[in-house]
This record gives sequence, C-alpha cells and structure tokens, in this order.
Amino acid sequence: MQKRILIIEDDPDILEMLNIIFAEEGFEVVLSPTGDESDQLTAIKPDIVLLDIRIKNRGQNGAAICTKIKSDFETHYLPVILLSAEKDLAVIGKKCGADAVVSKPFDINHLTAKVKSLLS
Repeated sequence: MQKRILIIEDDPDILEMLNIIFAEEGFEVVLSPTGDESDQLTAIKPDIVLLDIRIKNRGQNGAAICTKIKSDFETHYLPVILLSAEKDLAVIGKKCGADAVVSKPFDINHLTAKVKSLLS
C-alpha cells in the first residue's frame, strides 16, 4: 500500500520540489502551503508529516503545530520531521516532540532516507 506524506511548507518552490521528489519515490503526496491541513490529520491520514518550522498558521508556527500533533491522542504516533534553516533546530525539535529535524538547505537523499527510516 502506498504511503501518504503530508508536506506543510510555505515556499512554493520547495513545496513543488518536495512534491516531485516524494511522488517519484512512490508516495501519495498531500501538499499544504498554509498549514490548514494540520487540522485535518484524522481525515487525511498521513503516514508521516514534513513540517516547515516557519509556516504561519493562525498565529502558530511549525513548532506549535508539531506540539499539537504530538500532544493529541489521535495523532501523537505520527512521525514528524521539522524542516528549517533555524540555527537552533535540534533544540526546537526536541521541545516540540519532533521525530527528526532536517536543516535547510537539505540534501535530497538524506531527507528521503530519513523519511523511509521513520516509516520502517
């Protein structure tokens, strides 16, 4: 069965690049340029979430969205990978409960390997 990945990223170029990469890797890709889909996780049923930390969603950034995902009984099991150029990304990721962090600019092979390892 095809794995579903939710990508929450506000940069349209990065979002499209990630869409192409993960579609070619065999994923069903759900794109969210605003983060609104983070409120619909039980309907979308992603297997993993890639989350830009600088996304702005109703006053919440990616770290707040990650905290919400990880603290909700119905979604706490979802692997979340934070993507960002923030210098304290590891600290932010640990605070919000992210399963992994990947710094921008990122190596595509490293990112796809990280996603696959979290899903295995």
